[in-house]
Amino acid sequence: MPRSNWSRRLMSFLTVYPPVVIVLFLMLFPFYWMLTASLKPYPELFNVKVAPLWVASPTLEHYKKLFFDTFYARWFFNSFTVALASTAISLAIGTLAGYAAARLRFRGVKLITTLILVSYLVPRTLLFIPMSQIVYNLGLTNSLWSMILTYPTFLVPFQTWLMAGYFRTIPSEIEDCARIDGCHRMQALWHVVLPLARPGIVSAAIFGFTLSWAEFLYGSSFVSLDKLKTLPAGVVTSLIRADAFFWGPLMAAALLGSVPVALIYMFFVEQYVAGLTAGAVKG
Repeated sequence: MPRSNWSRRLMSFLTVYPPVVIVLFLMLFPFYWMLTASLKPYPELFNVKVAPLWVASPTLEHYKKLFFDTFYARWFFNSFTVALASTAISLAIGTLAGYAAARLRFRGVKLITTLILVSYLVPRTLLFIPMSQIVYNLGLTNSLWSMILTYPTFLVPFQTWLMAGYFRTIPSEIEDCARIDGCHRMQALWHVVLPLARPGIVSAAIFGFTLSWAEFLYGSSFVSLDKLKTLPAGVVTSLIRADAFFWGPLMAAALLGSVPVALIYMFFVEQYVAGLTAGAVKG
């Protein structure tokens, strides 16, 4: 093989693999650290001179405390219920709103679309006080509905913007052909447009589920009963007492709590990337 080919292969190897290995290390090391910390007994956990990067005497005491001394399983179920329900509600609204912004022509459509995206940028720290008052007036305090019905307020704006960008990448001629064949607009949307917009829908759903799963402020403000808290709120309030941090159970809770999101991205990463990037090529 000519020397130039070897040089090109060596340069390709040096420019591709080392950066990939570095990125993988930076991304996976926190999970490795959580795993080792969750398996270390407290004397080993607080003594950096004993096996700082591995486990010398593994134990499951932290997991035992997590499942038997807290409502961790209940928090996990609550988070999954709230995330799934709020994602379904916001996805239905965001898909219809995104379709209207992309396909319908009416006065002020661009301004409305911009305002929807701007509303997403409003910090939740400014909204949880009036939201708490609304939740109290509706009698939803200390219920999962307080989160299911309020989470879409910050999910719908971004999902609308995302779906509008994806719908613009689908040629309108396909929809026009369906309407010529006898479909009205909703039939064309359901049978023609939505199947083509599946990557965008999956991307919006993953975004909504991830954001709902990790939400802390609303979950800790609207619910005070331990059994009804979501995972982030329950873990923080039960495993952090003033300046005392139960690091072993905290690391176990964080590691187990990251599994659902990791599995979702593992199986749907291609659709997620396609949905996020589609709107960037056609505005």
